[in-house]
Amino acid sequence: MHQELMSLPKTLAEDVAQNLVMVARLIDEEPEQAYAYSRIALRLASRVAAVREAAGFAAYATQKYSEALAEFRAARRMTGHVELWPVMADCERGMGRPERALEMAGAPEVQKLDKAGQVEMRLVAAGARRDLGQLDAAIVTLQSPELASNSVQPWTPRLRYAYADALLAAGREDEAREWFAKALESDKDGATDASDRLAEMDGVDFVDALDEDGDDDADIADEQEAEYAADEPDSAPDEDDDRGDVDVDVEAADDVVVDVEDDKGPADKA
Repeated sequence: MHQELMSLPKTLAEDVAQNLVMVARLIDEEPEQAYAYSRIALRLASRVAAVREAAGFAAYATQKYSEALAEFRAARRMTGHVELWPVMADCERGMGRPERALEMAGAPEVQKLDKAGQVEMRLVAAGARRDLGQLDAAIVTLQSPELASNSVQPWTPRLRYAYADALLAAGREDEAREWFAKALESDKDGATDASDRLAEMDGVDFVDALDEDGDDDADIADEQEAEYAADEPDSAPDEDDDRGDVDVDVEAADDVVVDVEDDKGPADKA
């Protein structure tokens, strides 16, 4: 990317880089804001492949699949690379065209992908099979040496999870549970919710620890208030004097304000 930006005037390159940094920083947690930054970068340097690719991923993250596909195609024309082939196929799925995604899964470009790209393509193809209601075919699509391997690679948790999910959809619950467990075992970074799926299958309900603590604190506060009221002497001799109840309403609000100018960082999956 740095080399591509060097073709731009220095000030323009810095502005584009700052917007691309914000795209990378926000795309997982604030995809809409990442998308907004990508549009700025696109207006500034639409002929830079890295900008088109970043715009594609930002559109993809906000489920603008038609727009994402157009940007990925543009980036691919500029570079001639095939790395974007799986995500382009997944855009076809997002646009309601699983048959087209399956055609792409059988194209010669797939053979040019590295191992990670081929696994990703397999995941997309299995998803397309499920879109078409072909559960058994989806299961077979995911069965591969990568799935059977005991070696843990970056793609392992997602591959095992997808296989478990397909098995569960097909009603093969025992096998599904086994593979959800395998996915969890390999998922050191929390890339999947395999633990939640296992708990759901086992009928385990989680209670929010914060809620429990909040209830305990409320009980303690009530007890202390009762003790204080019992020990406090009356302020007037009238034994029938009633004290008014005091209701305390505490409202907490965390407002997050994002200032586009202030948030710009220095010039810098997908």
